[in-house]
Amino acid sequence: MLDWLLAPIDALRPHEIQGAAAWHARLMILAWGGLVPCGILAARFLKLWPGQNWPQELDHPGWWHLHRSLHYLTGALTLIALGLILLPGGSSGAATTHRLFGWSVVGLAALQFASAWLRGSKGGPSEGASDGGTHGDHYDMSPRRRAFEYIHKFGGYLALFGACGAIGSGLWHANAPHWMWLLIGAWWLACLVLFGWLQRRGLAFDTYQAHWGSDLVHPGNRRPPIGFGIRRHPAPSAANETHHHEPL
Repeated sequence: MLDWLLAPIDALRPHEIQGAAAWHARLMILAWGGLVPCGILAARFLKLWPGQNWPQELDHPGWWHLHRSLHYLTGALTLIALGLILLPGGSSGAATTHRLFGWSVVGLAALQFASAWLRGSKGGPSEGASDGGTHGDHYDMSPRRRAFEYIHKFGGYLALFGACGAIGSGLWHANAPHWMWLLIGAWWLACLVLFGWLQRRGLAFDTYQAHWGSDLVHPGNRRPPIGFGIRRHPAPSAANETHHHEPL
């Protein structure tokens, strides 16, 4: 059994990857195979932080700090991994399929960072405009904010799927041993199972309501949420707008 686990996936080829290329692979797998799925799970399912008494407690920043930290770390590891194969002495002779997947993911990652940096202002009752009002791109769900959400959400999932292709084609190109395929596959399967379980529990909560509650006085609650399978809490009745929310 041990011999089989250590043997390469293709018995007709040796498992050969050394030096800069080996570290490139390790860093990319750590970043895109490990950190990115965790960052996506945090952003999708931790909008209501464990123990948070929503809607009495609004806008918990825990999910945001976790999501941002994981993906900034991913960006840093990606740049280092790219440098290892692009700088003199690196190895850029990867198979065409792997290069196509890899550069597509890098492009989508750049788009993710750019969209996040250009997403506009927040606004809202707790962080209004300079004139003392509540206006902000997020609070008003301006065209700029809506464009960001479409790009960031759907682009993020597309980047993750592309990363799966890049990792799989990279493992095949390096003729990785069976244990690597099994370990990475088991991790991804665990992430999928966790995603499905959290989704069924209704934890894919709307960002807007997590920030400001479900009252229709907030303009974003009068628009459908952007994304698939997003949960929203019904708006309170006029008589209970302020004091009679039921916590989730």
